[in-house]
Amino acid sequence: MEFHTAFRSADILLPESVDMTKWSVVACDQFTGEPEYWDRTEKIVSNAPSTLRLTLPEIYLGSPDVDKRIENINQNIESYLSAGIFREYKNSMIYVRRVQSDGKIREGIVGAVDLEEYDYRPGSDSQIRATEATVTERIPPRLKIRKDAPLELPHIMILIDDKENSVIEPLAKESLPKLYDFTLMRGGGSISGYLLGEREIKAVDGALERLSVGAKMLFAMGDGNHSLATAKEHYENLKREHPGEELSNHPARYALCEIVNLHSPALEFEAIHRIVTGVDPIKLEQAIKEELGLDDKPSEQKLVMVHGGAMVTYYVHKPLSKLAVGSLQQFLDGYVKNVGGSIDYIHGEDVLIRLAEKPESVGFILQPMKKSELFGAVVADGALPRKTFSMGHAADKRYYLEAKKIVR
Repeated sequence: MEFHTAFRSADILLPESVDMTKWSVVACDQFTGEPEYWDRTEKIVSNAPSTLRLTLPEIYLGSPDVDKRIENINQNIESYLSAGIFREYKNSMIYVRRVQSDGKIREGIVGAVDLEEYDYRPGSDSQIRATEATVTERIPPRLKIRKDAPLELPHIMILIDDKENSVIEPLAKESLPKLYDFTLMRGGGSISGYLLGEREIKAVDGALERLSVGAKMLFAMGDGNHSLATAKEHYENLKREHPGEELSNHPARYALCEIVNLHSPALEFEAIHRIVTGVDPIKLEQAIKEELGLDDKPSEQKLVMVHGGAMVTYYVHKPLSKLAVGSLQQFLDGYVKNVGGSIDYIHGEDVLIRLAEKPESVGFILQPMKKSELFGAVVADGALPRKTFSMGHAADKRYYLEAKKIVR
């Protein structure tokens, strides 16, 4: 039986004759603790065509008008489609060259993955696996957006463990037709995209198949874990709702994404910090010191507690997990459930320290994991604790840009 990898070409939509800087906005799960970021983005975009109108920043998930926002998203998609602002590139892949805010170049290829080859549940041996625990409660709001949407716009990044640089790096970029080249808003650096021809697509397919030989896992989620899980659930719902119907070629079976080499020098793993709000800092500190056995004697697990302008380094001596982030997360989940408060996930120590200065707020600074440990850890232990790592600063995350139809 012939083997094919889960990554393939797709019918990719790109806008034409629009201001691309205003069109492209950062992933919806960024800056969730900074409403001013999204307020400023609203002002920049104004009335221009933008992916801001086609996606729902997570900061608004709990707002009273969230249903109206979702309704507006679908109306805007239909409006953009009717206006003919998209050009479709059939059976395509796009080579992406992202210059990050730090000047480093991150290369990737945009295509689609087969959701039949993806399983986010613990113990999965599928080609595509989650790298962190999937919080099923986070799927329904996203599913509500996707259910009636004719298009998907991904911020999904999937990693390949390509030490020999055999898949993305050999592409002859200079000879490829350029599709876009522009500056990303809000300090996101710049991005350019090039259309792969049939020869290049075959080369990518062949290199991925060779990479899969002997590999225990071919694709690992980098960013957008819950977005891909939502795409999977949407597709599975379609199959349940249409028993006996042939859906093997349904557009919703395939999810648009970008693959990136784990070994790219531009990819740096950073810790995702925690902020707990709506709590008594003194009582929380007493509880966590007791449950995790925190003191100042060095151990393998380290965390820094921040509140009221003070920073204290603690070491865990009664771990609940193999990683400090796992021990912390288990404690916080239980504490919030029993005592109250809420947890948010913050990229960047400076942001966390600023937020932890507010009353009834406690921040936790964590250490990053080594990216070379990722594939081995997922193969050995399954998905890591949620929000274990982040790839780069918030402004360097994927920006919404490409789209794909998910309806017939």
